[in-house]
Parts: sequence; structure tokens; C-alpha cells
Amino acid sequence: MQSHSKHLPAEERRAVTVETVIELAAEQNPSVITTAAIAKRMGLTQGALFRHFPNKDAILKAVMEWVAERLLSRVDKAVEGVSSPLAALEAMFMAHVAFVSEHPGIPRLLFGELQRAEISPAKRMAQMLIQRYGERLHRLIEEGKAQGELDAALDVEAAAALFIGTIQGLVMQSLLIGDIKRMRDDAPGIFAIYCRGIRSAV
Repeated sequence: MQSHSKHLPAEERRAVTVETVIELAAEQNPSVITTAAIAKRMGLTQGALFRHFPNKDAILKAVMEWVAERLLSRVDKAVEGVSSPLAALEAMFMAHVAFVSEHPGIPRLLFGELQRAEISPAKRMAQMLIQRYGERLHRLIEEGKAQGELDAALDVEAAAALFIGTIQGLVMQSLLIGDIKRMRDDAPGIFAIYCRGIRSAV
């Protein structure tokens, strides 16, 4: 990345910066990533980096915007044309797991931002991502209930929270054992258990 970072247009430089932060977060605690470390990985001076971002918070906000756009686009594409709400939920689950597996720095960054006591621009963006993601889940779960695929008495809020929590649990386990890609192997069996809990008995 270093050899390509010195003479890029502004938008490309910003995109490369975001990718660099995600790469660094996969290798170390995101809280200790400095603008100096980001610039060094890109082969730039801090001054060059600050021409595109005024501070580290602005960089983290851009990272969260990138994550929100890419993740929501990935799950939207996964459910496109899937008529069964339950099958769409499974496609969304697998797409999310694949996305995290491809970008192991993202959950580290996301968890780090959500743990911050203060409300930073990046934390607001992370909260907005969770809200928009939840809206998609609510819609699919309501459709599943209406079509009789899901239990008519299902608590939509709880089912959506469990869906997200199940993925978060997979992520945490993968981080703990140091093998984020294991998520893909474990995901089908985990989703099958989730599915049995929400599916209509009829």
C-alpha cells in the first residue's frame, strides 16, 4: 500500500486511509493506533494525512461510514430476490459473517467505539449502523410472521436482538481463539439453532 499512497487524488487517499486503519485494527488494539502509525503504514507524513482528515476522530468516523455502507450493501444484495423471509434471514446472516471474516479489524473497531464513554462522531455512526441494520431485521421478521414461516407469537424485538447477538458471539469467540475465519465454518450450525427458535411449528 505504501508505494501507491503518495500521489493519489483526495477521495482515493481517504479510501486508502480507511483501508489502512482496518488493516491495522486487525493486527493490534484499535485504541493504540495513532495517526503517526497510519501515516507510516501509508508511507506518508502526518502532515499529508491531516490534509485529508483534521484528526483521528475524523478518520474513525470515515471508517465507520465505510463499514456501514459496505455492510448494509452486502446484506441488501444477499437478500435481493429471496422471496422467503426465513431464507432471506439466513442469507443476511451468512453475508454478515462473510463480511466480518474478510475484514477482521472491523469488529475490533466497532466494539472499541461502542465502549467509549463519550459520544464521538464514530460512535454515533456505529449506533446508526445498528439501528439501520435492526430495521432490516424487523422488516424480514414481520414478513416471516405474516407469511406463516415464523412463529406468530414471536417477539420481533427479541428475535432481532438475538440475531445480532448471535453474530456478535461468533465474532467474540473467533477473536478469542485468534481465528476470525472460523466464523464461516461455525455459522451454518449456529443459524440452524437460531432458526429452530423462531420458526413456525406449523
